[in-house]
Amino acid sequence: MKRKHDKVIITCAVTGGIHTPSMSPHLPLTPEQIEAQAVEAAEAGAAILHLHARDPADGRPTPDPAVFARFVPRIKAATDAVINITTGGTTRMSLAERLAYPLQARPEMCSLNMGSMNFSIHPVARRIGEWKHDWEKPYVEGMEDQIFRNSFKDIAHILRTLGQAHGTRFEFECYDVGHLYNLAYFVDEGLVQAPLFIQFIFGVLGGIGADPANLAHMRGVADHLFGRENYRFSVLGAGRHQMALATMSAVMGGNVRVGLEDSLFLSRGELAPSNAEQVRKIRRILEELSLEIATPREVRDMLGLKGAGAVGF
Repeated sequence: MKRKHDKVIITCAVTGGIHTPSMSPHLPLTPEQIEAQAVEAAEAGAAILHLHARDPADGRPTPDPAVFARFVPRIKAATDAVINITTGGTTRMSLAERLAYPLQARPEMCSLNMGSMNFSIHPVARRIGEWKHDWEKPYVEGMEDQIFRNSFKDIAHILRTLGQAHGTRFEFECYDVGHLYNLAYFVDEGLVQAPLFIQFIFGVLGGIGADPANLAHMRGVADHLFGRENYRFSVLGAGRHQMALATMSAVMGGNVRVGLEDSLFLSRGELAPSNAEQVRKIRRILEELSLEIATPREVRDMLGLKGAGAVGF
């Protein structure tokens, strides 16, 4: 759905639920750290902030609404960025836990994984010699035997209770071609309406690989299923693929997602000191390509969002 006048949407995924404190000293863990890094990323050019919560005591992922409430309203007060709350959480959270804060906050946008899948970074555990917290090693190694669940019934429940009931729209996270067909099913069922915002995700173990040909393929399938005029796509390249695939997305007329949820690095062997540094880097690349960066107000118009004044927090 890229037209000549469209600008590029930068999403920043600030902390996620996959990486652990031992993997980077720069990963924001406390509400104060998440708030500070999110606001800085927005000031750097991120129009959408994708947010997870962490237990302030030890950095483990948490679905606790009380923890979210310590930073989400403060981010909203400090920036005009679109707040995007995860409904994915982690593979260890129940659907009720994953929806606890989104149903309370009723944000403009939530992420929505479009299917059940293997999802793991367990090989990373082999490269870490010392762990800061006792929970980290079994958490990472245990991903080998975990499945992220989002059944058709789960997805329909999220679409009805958040989308239809509260006007929340979604970042549809598609980790493989089949997820696009799952999304098309819900369009046919009338539970999803255009304009769609589809996040193509590459390089996660359990999903489609980070080969450039796969991006072209996903784009072609999405064009076939939805019609180019009915959706916008964005690209998330996991780990070392982050900047290259984001750049490819922009060249193809798409949008981009960066952030420490998706990659802990700024370049080969260099840990990113903050989310904002990744935003600044992709922004420089986009502007060198003579592409303009979308503001939060423009994103709200492009994606048909209900507006920051209609949220519940």
